[in-house]
Amino acid sequence: MRKMLSLLAVVVLYATIVSGQTRTVTGQVKDAKGDPIPFATIKIKGENTGVSADANGNFSINAGPNATVVVSAVGFEPFEVQVGSSNTLSINLSNAGALSEVVVTALGIKRTRNQLPYAAQSIEGNEVSKTRISNFVTGLSGKISGLEIRQSNSLGGSSNVVLRGVKSFVGNNQALFVVDGVPYNNDNTNTSNQLTGRGGYDYGNAAADLNPDDIESVSVLKGAAATALYGSRGSNGVILITTKKRSRGLGITVNSGATLGFIDKKTMATYQKEYGGGYGAYYEDPSGFFLYRDVDGDGQKDLVTPLSEDASWGGAFDPNLMVYQWDAFDPESPNYKKARPWVAAANDPSDFFEKPVSFNHSVYIDGGSDKGTFKLGYTRADDKGILPNSSITKNLVSLGATYNITDRLTAGVAMNFSNINGKGRYGTGYDDKNVMTSFRQWWQTNVDVKELKDAYFRSRKNVTWNWADPDNLVPIYWDNPYFVRYENFENDRRDRLFGNVNLNYKVTDWLNILGRIGHDTYDELQEERQAVGSVGVPIYSRFNRSYRETNFDLMVNMDKDISTDFNFKALLGTNIRKQHTKSILASTNGGLAIPGIYSLSNTVNPLNAPDEFDGRREVDGYFAGATLSYRNMLTLDGTIRRDQSSTLPKGNNVYYYPSVSLGFVFSQLLPQIGWLSYGKLRTNYAEVGNDAPMYSVLDVYNIVPPFGSEPTTTVPNTKNNPNLKPERTRSAEIGLEMQFLKNRVGFDITYYRTRTVDQILPLAISTATGYSFKYLNAGTIENKGIELSINATPVQTTNFSWTTNINWTRNRNKVLELFEGSDNLVLASFQNGVSLNATLGQPYGTIRSSNFVYKDGQRVVDEDGYYVFSETSNEVIGNPNPDWIGGINNTIKFKNFALSFLVDVRKGGQLYSLDLAYGFDTGLYPETAGLNDQGKPVRAPLSEGGGVILPGVTEDGKPNTTRVSAEEYGLFGTDFVPNAGFIYDASYVKLRETVLTYSLPQSTMARLAPFKGIDLSLIGRNLWLIHKNLPYADPEDMISAGNYQGYQGGVYPTTRTIAFNVRLRF
Repeated sequence: MRKMLSLLAVVVLYATIVSGQTRTVTGQVKDAKGDPIPFATIKIKGENTGVSADANGNFSINAGPNATVVVSAVGFEPFEVQVGSSNTLSINLSNAGALSEVVVTALGIKRTRNQLPYAAQSIEGNEVSKTRISNFVTGLSGKISGLEIRQSNSLGGSSNVVLRGVKSFVGNNQALFVVDGVPYNNDNTNTSNQLTGRGGYDYGNAAADLNPDDIESVSVLKGAAATALYGSRGSNGVILITTKKRSRGLGITVNSGATLGFIDKKTMATYQKEYGGGYGAYYEDPSGFFLYRDVDGDGQKDLVTPLSEDASWGGAFDPNLMVYQWDAFDPESPNYKKARPWVAAANDPSDFFEKPVSFNHSVYIDGGSDKGTFKLGYTRADDKGILPNSSITKNLVSLGATYNITDRLTAGVAMNFSNINGKGRYGTGYDDKNVMTSFRQWWQTNVDVKELKDAYFRSRKNVTWNWADPDNLVPIYWDNPYFVRYENFENDRRDRLFGNVNLNYKVTDWLNILGRIGHDTYDELQEERQAVGSVGVPIYSRFNRSYRETNFDLMVNMDKDISTDFNFKALLGTNIRKQHTKSILASTNGGLAIPGIYSLSNTVNPLNAPDEFDGRREVDGYFAGATLSYRNMLTLDGTIRRDQSSTLPKGNNVYYYPSVSLGFVFSQLLPQIGWLSYGKLRTNYAEVGNDAPMYSVLDVYNIVPPFGSEPTTTVPNTKNNPNLKPERTRSAEIGLEMQFLKNRVGFDITYYRTRTVDQILPLAISTATGYSFKYLNAGTIENKGIELSINATPVQTTNFSWTTNINWTRNRNKVLELFEGSDNLVLASFQNGVSLNATLGQPYGTIRSSNFVYKDGQRVVDEDGYYVFSETSNEVIGNPNPDWIGGINNTIKFKNFALSFLVDVRKGGQLYSLDLAYGFDTGLYPETAGLNDQGKPVRAPLSEGGGVILPGVTEDGKPNTTRVSAEEYGLFGTDFVPNAGFIYDASYVKLRETVLTYSLPQSTMARLAPFKGIDLSLIGRNLWLIHKNLPYADPEDMISAGNYQGYQGGVYPTTRTIAFNVRLRF
């Protein structure tokens, strides 16, 4: 008895001691983005008891100081941490590894990484939303190998989205966007004149309507094997967007931010400040550089700027010269009839740009339980441009819900509404409504833009610097740029509804049926105006367009373990796609009857008949697929799709798209190699293609205004072809994925080769037929390349981590065949005799125009010292395709701070600069002035030591020693230099984005109920153009998305932005 009492006393004492050491430990479980993970499991290692976190990831558990806490949650890697002396734990879980990592593939089918036998790359939605830009597409640049994003510098401008190179000569080469399994239209409505640099507005891509705050993840399917189930629509690759869905709990997220924009002056023109307006010594005064008029009525002739000229090859600046300039003829100007010192302007066109402040606000509510989920989000973006009177407002609403009707039947609905309102989008190309055409090509360096601003706002009239003559005060070539921005602007609106309803029935644990109806509909209006008093004919035009697309999907999915070693997946389904596009373009005729009223009825002459289009397309598809996996190690996958298209002739309108893929996870055979975490080989072959453009099979007539009372029709410019076949792309790839050191470092490398045959081309034919072109199947193009993605976590500690992702892509493109007897197909012609072409044996999009004549690699000059031009103006002078593209994305975390930055790189490729060809011609840039090799002014007469010796050799190969005069305009520009002289390297290295975020610590948040988290972010985009070889411009800027790349004219400077954002989670 005494022993029993002694033993009991020891037990009580031990329990008391243990009780004194055990304490309550609290904490919160979050994912890699910092969002709470609801209902995670928390256990003490070695014990069977544990607790669950609540809906906000919070937990409390009793643990001793030497205890190890094990945290686990579905879809995440388990995490262990020793308690130590801390009473509070902050735990971040990483996504699950290869065996359980889920990738969304074609048609929304989910596959584990082991069972994915083709190239696909995913990023989290946070990667495209954290910078708070309203167009998520630009947030993909540099983050996905194989994906080339080219961005416009204009407000709301389009983005070129191409995967693995151009595959169609004249067709669409943009990747397909799919949201939650439903195709999302990404049309660009820019006109043919706009696309070829002849003027117009860049209205952007329709994919920019998507709400970045609603994106959970983005998966990019690159090759044909990955996209074959989409049929003809997937021929250019697919970008799959999965929107947010909460599984359990309730969450509220609020974002509010402001952005300041300003130009990068390295991408804007720099002006010489030695000479003023004019083209040389051609005018009236004794020097020849000025007009000679009696302006003030004193009977003496005065010096007057050559107002009608739009160049800066005039008289040398001299503050002792008193000259009457453009504002001396404006009665409302303080300089009216006053001469001023002849000096360079204090405010050049770089001072024209504003420093806009934009705002972005959003609220997102989501929740979930065992019965279903819901979400509701709203984003408001007010974007201002660097040009005066420019803005785009976006209102984006996201709504979605699922409901479990029974344990096996689930209903779902998702709706996205977008309202886009634009005003004052930037003019593009060679056009008087593009102020950059004047600023970069045709300008007088004596003109002060702030004085132009004052002149416009004094009267709201077109008081220009470019009068026809002092005695004829009308604009001759260029309007006041402020008049252009406030009077000759456009406005546009697009209202869009996109969504789907679906039913998913789980027949058994391994078989389910999905029925879905997806709908994408929008209506848009584009209004353009040119005011009375402008250089051009006053006009008002309006373009109305509607787009409707409905997809009917029925899919049966099977996923069954047929034994302990084998898993079999099967797919059978159908897709019916119906598209309907309508548009009408109408404009006034001959001018506006009443100034300031912009209506079709305010026309001077009777209206011409509008241009109308009504197009319908239907594609009926049937598809099947099967995947057999052995021990989650060896995967054989095959798919086939049959499409029948309404745009192809009967007999040729049914076509098949097969694919076969093989994946081998060899690391499962090497468990003894500790440093090897994962290894997989994959290879595949597939065929995809394109159907024909609408209404290209049967000949039709154009209805034109009647002749008298008789109806009148004409034939189109292009003859249709009832024997067209679909374009076909044959693709093969092989890839290797490897991870090392417990997934701390790894890579994914892919080699691919695609060949597209039977191109559908409008080929030139004899006009004696009544047509200029005829649709034919002809031509072959090949793309082959290497994609490399590297991931690494160089440092990972409790308080500090550094992760990096590197993407690198090298694509080689070649035109292998054209139609019989031809070695070149002109794709587009541009200002100044430049064209883009598909040239046999050359990369797609070659730039052709006049070239130098070379001898032993040196430019040849003639006996007078000027360059010799090539015999024709149809020489290949440039290749717009890059040698390679890449990106380096880093994330560094220290305690509650996170810093991420992306470096975006393009190496090689070339472009033609019309801005420099004309700007050097007209003497705007410093290279056209200054001192020569003798220390004398370049523009001085030869007799005074002026002029230059052009680098090159004579026809006999000797160095050029002949000095030529630069007294007259044009020596450095397109008059005396072939267009090959204005081909530039398009390489760049950019610090694309930088984000610094501070998250308030959990100890602080515990006192700030009801907040679950507060994040403060400082965001920068385009802050540093680290390297470029193109002077005075951004080599990335383009006229528009589409096939015509490698030509610049009237381009805008890069906009740098700095933003501050607050993110609140409840």
